[in-house]
Amino acid sequence: MAKCPHTKVDMSHCNCTYEPCSRKGVCCECLKYHLSMKQLPACVFPDDVERTYDRSFKRFAQLYGG
Repeated sequence: MAKCPHTKVDMSHCNCTYEPCSRKGVCCECLKYHLSMKQLPACVFPDDVERTYDRSFKRFAQLYGG
């Protein structure tokens, strides 16, 4: 993975609690990974939901779908 010039800024918005993640602070890689798994990244979920590791589109819709 190439060095990202935005890692420091991106890390200030990253609420991912999965410690061994190699994509922290590299939003483009994180998004690509999670979309390939039919998920969304941690940063689109509130902290209490992120900690459940349910990053599904369904969970996102339950939260924000109205």
